[in-house]
Amino acid sequence: MEIIIRKDADSAAYLVAKLTAKAIKAKPALTLGLATGRTMEIVYDKIVEMHKAGKIDFSKASSFNLDEYIGLEPTDENSYRAYMNKFLFDRVNIDKSKTNVPLGMAKDVQAECKRYEDAINASGGIDFQLLGIGMNGHIGFNEPMSSFSSLTSAKLLNEATIKVNEKLFPNPEMMPRRAITMGVKTILNTKRAVLLATGESKAEIIAQAVEGPMRASCTASALQMHPDCIIVLDEAAAKNLKMRDYYDFIFNSSDEWAEFR
Repeated sequence: MEIIIRKDADSAAYLVAKLTAKAIKAKPALTLGLATGRTMEIVYDKIVEMHKAGKIDFSKASSFNLDEYIGLEPTDENSYRAYMNKFLFDRVNIDKSKTNVPLGMAKDVQAECKRYEDAINASGGIDFQLLGIGMNGHIGFNEPMSSFSSLTSAKLLNEATIKVNEKLFPNPEMMPRRAITMGVKTILNTKRAVLLATGESKAEIIAQAVEGPMRASCTASALQMHPDCIIVLDEAAAKNLKMRDYYDFIFNSSDEWAEFR
């Protein structure tokens, strides 16, 4: 796990966008793992800017999203398929037939979870996974106490997650209480994972996930086991980290990060 701290949310998002661009340039047929949420909107805006400037070509890329609400049609404005179309897919040259989001309206949810996991494996696995982190430490919709060995599955959303996300719905009661999500193990199986967290509200949970013990009550702490995980933070989200000087030393002295300094 490598920790990179930027001065503000904008520069943190820009670094994540640059990492994404570099990954696609190195492997044009990259399989992306994509996340949603307000933190990612800035990243996607910057990726779109890079695409318009000719710095990213999505024509050979494919993608799998982390999750989708159960019970929402893909055309529903609050679905994650609609989110991805709005913030990324409709703005770049990706082939939408190669973009994958779980089917929230699947008649057999368990079968859909297996189909999605199998599709990820059949693609050769996810090369580059974008992640956010919930206020309770969830990644994807793997709520606290999710198994670290879980694969794509249906999850009942916890009260804290509902409280945060229902604000995005016209009527809070419209928000589904269940979602299909990649499992913790599915995420750990990705070749590279990049988690972005910004703002002081994320400082406590980031400290737990990065420097605390691995525990099921903070599923993001499982990323400590990931063989190639990068955590990108702004100053506010990094404020509770005790090993800050060490993280800065690694970033400022490593040849790997020279182009990003």
